[in-house]
Amino acid sequence: MPGPLSHIRVLDLSRVLAGPWCTQNLADLGAEVIKIEKPGTGDDTRAWGPPYAKDAEGRDTSESAYYLAANRGKKSVTIDIAQAEGQRLVRLLARGCDVLVENFKVGALTKYGLDYHDISRENRCLVYCSISGFGQDGPYAARAGYDAMIQGMGGLMSVTGEPDDRAGGGPQKAGVAVADLFTGMYATTAILAALTHRERTGYGQHIDLSLLDCQVAMLANQNMNYLVSGAPPERRGNAHPNIVPYQSFATADGHVMLAIGNDSQFRRFCELADCIALAEDIRFISNRSRVEHRETLIALLAPILSKRNTQAWIALLDPAGVPCGPINRLDEVFDNPQVRHRGMQIAMPHPTAGSVPQVANPMRFSLTPCDYNRAPPLLGQDTDAVLRENLGKTDAEIASLRQQGVI
Repeated sequence: MPGPLSHIRVLDLSRVLAGPWCTQNLADLGAEVIKIEKPGTGDDTRAWGPPYAKDAEGRDTSESAYYLAANRGKKSVTIDIAQAEGQRLVRLLARGCDVLVENFKVGALTKYGLDYHDISRENRCLVYCSISGFGQDGPYAARAGYDAMIQGMGGLMSVTGEPDDRAGGGPQKAGVAVADLFTGMYATTAILAALTHRERTGYGQHIDLSLLDCQVAMLANQNMNYLVSGAPPERRGNAHPNIVPYQSFATADGHVMLAIGNDSQFRRFCELADCIALAEDIRFISNRSRVEHRETLIALLAPILSKRNTQAWIALLDPAGVPCGPINRLDEVFDNPQVRHRGMQIAMPHPTAGSVPQVANPMRFSLTPCDYNRAPPLLGQDTDAVLRENLGKTDAEIASLRQQGVI
């Protein structure tokens, strides 16, 4: 069956990660996504390499791995929006779209007549999603926002990394651009909600999403730990602030992640690890007491866990329902039998690389599965087709636009 969003057309004026992550989600769900890019250069991430996809002879193509990560399923149309005719083309395309996503600096599209106020006058049904570092209003609205600085400002780095007094201590950012990714996911949800509202009322609306807001919101239980106690949470490395033992431990040949979530699991662990006295110790008999005596318990558990190798611990604990697992490198992740069974790595035909790897969308539908019918496009790959099919431009008109540098 067609994807659940196969009736939706999206105009994508975003680049880099937060916006493209959102629009790739929409494309996976069946939406037609038209990505507008700057002629000659396109999305910034096209140049963010190496690594680049390889062709059949093993040579680098022009397609960076970063760009390939967030642009599957889209059509690439190159239009210079600094030119009046380019602005007119984008407005014409927006008339026939259900959704527009943009992540320009606040107010930057106003001078082109492409802001929500101007676009919505020509299409009142349009859901217009603006993504920015700090939102459309407030004292920081005019500032540019980038993932790493947002992780710092939004509190994530204050709870990520080892404590200052330990080796390697200090604030750390996450290994991927989570502020961008959080925002892209929130944008996807918000757009779907606005489309549902439009179905009932006939009206589109403006969605204002900021990286900072999303980063703050995603601190979840750490936010509440602070708001309830008044004490800002500390960095605890791989340990959990509210559950003990719930962290990584060194084993005889590497590390194991122990994720004990309740008292019965802790008792089963102690039985299997031959340390049942710990489960009966008044200091460790409940999670609350284990949190209060965290340092003492961890110091007792560390030498016990170091006596066996990682796989031996997993083989012992997992069948008994004690949550644990290895800390895998990505080569091990994609070779994991569960990941392979779930088909998380896919390949898509590509015009210059022959085939490019992709990571499947984790959303699974019983009737309308995600559709992977277009690899991330080459720059301007679909310009002529979209102008011809969506706007009725003739070959002569398209040639004239290209000669003028509009496309």
